[in-house]
Amino acid sequence: MNDHRVPRPRRPSLAAHSLALPRSNPRRRRPVALLISTLALVGAACTDDEAADSTAATTAPTDATITALDGETVTLLAYDSFPESDTTLNDALAQFSADTGIFVEVVIGGDAGALVSKAVLTAGNPEGDVLFGVDNAFLSRAVDGGVFEPYQANGLGAVADELTALVPDHAATPVDYGDVCINVDIAWFDEHELEPPADLAALTDPAYRDLLVVENPATSSPGLAFLLATVAEFGEDGWADFWRDLRANGLLVVDGWTEAYYEQFTWAGGGDRPLVVSYGTSPPAEVIYADPPVETAPTTAVESTCFRQVEFAGVLAGTDQPDASRRLVDFLISPAFQEELAANLFVYPANADAGVPPEFDQWALRPEEPLTMEPTAIADGREAWIEEWTDVVLR
Repeated sequence: MNDHRVPRPRRPSLAAHSLALPRSNPRRRRPVALLISTLALVGAACTDDEAADSTAATTAPTDATITALDGETVTLLAYDSFPESDTTLNDALAQFSADTGIFVEVVIGGDAGALVSKAVLTAGNPEGDVLFGVDNAFLSRAVDGGVFEPYQANGLGAVADELTALVPDHAATPVDYGDVCINVDIAWFDEHELEPPADLAALTDPAYRDLLVVENPATSSPGLAFLLATVAEFGEDGWADFWRDLRANGLLVVDGWTEAYYEQFTWAGGGDRPLVVSYGTSPPAEVIYADPPVETAPTTAVESTCFRQVEFAGVLAGTDQPDASRRLVDFLISPAFQEELAANLFVYPANADAGVPPEFDQWALRPEEPLTMEPTAIADGREAWIEEWTDVVLR
């Protein structure tokens, strides 16, 4: 969710995306180039036969095409947690404009789920040109809805094979990834002389009664990722029983990450829950934003509980600026943009050549074998799993 955050500005990106539709008039424009078009965008739903019917991935624009793009404006639709102006991420986009003559207008279109829902409704007649922020939990919905024009981005060779394999037809381009994990308040467990849970199954042990807060998967992206983690871990026949045991063990459910982390988590919010569903990159954020400075991370993540989230960008089918849009997608996986992702969004860059802050190397958890699930499997089961989870946990 994109809740108001307290002054200590921790990890807003993946963790902050509610899946609920936004309130009316949610879009906000944020200028990132020296000159920005102020043209209002009006989206309209279209029928399937109006969507782009090409399924072959387009190749990168030629140099001759690029020189003809000078002065064009590309609208980048992004989720609510895309950073405000005056950040190094926005500076990178401004440099892209200076280098190419293509101006970029960032339009905030809601959270990850809302972005996809609106993009499906306007497929073939989109509200923008490039969409950034759809994750693997909703990728199949976007692809099946004809949201993207397939495009094989220039520079894709630097992106790990396990990320590009999620979209073998190049319908979208992997931009970043992160892991949803159980986070631990280290000091609380030391003070209570209790070992943190070693895995998901341990969370049902009476030793951890009333210690865990999670986000609702129907309203929260990390909440959904954690539900998917339990399905991946315990299978179709076991995940619901796990949640029944969690409920019996004093589980607390809240709507979104901000409430869980900043209100209920003992470390960040002064609550009474020392275990929270957050991110493997939350510990370095606690170091980077610590005031006064700290030498070690006060929190850690439990590796065996982590579920991998991947975020994608893609050219929207029906865009009026196809060549400039492809050029922008190329830039989103280039080192110039990728180098800024970790410090701004607290995610890992998809480009293997891009670096991360030293605090990531020291304190972030990047599991070697995170829990995963194919996007098609998520698409097949997502709604049924959320409905059953609601019956098991909330009713």
